[in-house]
Amino acid sequence: MLQGFSEIVIDSNVRSGKACIKGTRITVGDVLGYLSIGMSFAELMEDFPKLTEEGIKQALGYAAAREKRIHVSGV
Repeated sequence: MLQGFSEIVIDSNVRSGKACIKGTRITVGDVLGYLSIGMSFAELMEDFPKLTEEGIKQALGYAAAREKRIHVSGV
């Protein structure tokens, strides 16, 4: 479990160590991708019954936190 993100786990044996929603093989990137094409939280939870609203929110928060830490030089 990651500090502040109880629904996000990283396990080197699951999805090549990508950040996933706890209890699933759904990555944070998967969630972002589905939301970016217009899927709603309700649609995601319908398509993936183990996914919760809290898990989706934490995926967004985790991605935002990572974005804040990334520094690209020369841009």
